[in-house]
Amino acid sequence: MGEMSLMEHLEELRVRIIKTLCAFVVLLIVSFVFVQDIYQWLVKDLDGKLAVLGPSEIVWIYMVIAFVFALAFTLPVAAYQVFQFVSPGLKKEEYKVLITFIPFFFLLFVSGLGFGYFILFPMVLAFLTGLSNDQFSLMFTAEHYFRFMLNLCLPFGFLFEMPLVVLFLTRLGVLNPLRLARARKLSYFVLIVISVLITPPDFISDILVIVPLLLLYELSVTISRVVYKKRLGNESIA
Repeated sequence: MGEMSLMEHLEELRVRIIKTLCAFVVLLIVSFVFVQDIYQWLVKDLDGKLAVLGPSEIVWIYMVIAFVFALAFTLPVAAYQVFQFVSPGLKKEEYKVLITFIPFFFLLFVSGLGFGYFILFPMVLAFLTGLSNDQFSLMFTAEHYFRFMLNLCLPFGFLFEMPLVVLFLTRLGVLNPLRLARARKLSYFVLIVISVLITPPDFISDILVIVPLLLLYELSVTISRVVYKKRLGNESIA
């Protein structure tokens, strides 16, 4: 097969984006069908019911929940479409290796959400509600509760994708372990700032978030080093 022209590349990109969006819409509809069950599971540990300030807020809450679940299940589809788009520039061995990592995009995203929901969110919520010290009457509205949950949990879903993204970019030659090592201090600083901003102002909470993020970065550097060495070995043999 000859090389594709720019217009052919753009057309293929358009088709793959449409396929991803169609998968997202279908999954969004499926998620919305089960959204009430998902909602009940998310609020099962709350005492009492969340308040709403209007009927439109109910729709907003259900749409947000359905959106997050649809996004999680769309990630493998999006990853597959990306791999298929760049596959003409990959060697057969590289393609086989990368295609096996597609399910891990979903698993790592869900792991990140789970870390945010099961560890970080209860910790932060308990700390903030404890600040009331019986001085305030606490009432959670559904919109503020889920917006707060989303702002805490969703970033970790994407941050946990770091090792696979680094693997993919190293395979393509965009990243290498030397660049990641040189950027270590800056990366540590950024990750620590993110951790401090989203956690309560106490040392234990900061450590519980900072350590996993720094370990993820070091895991990414290690993966990049392994992939880079293998890539150089394959190029020298060729």
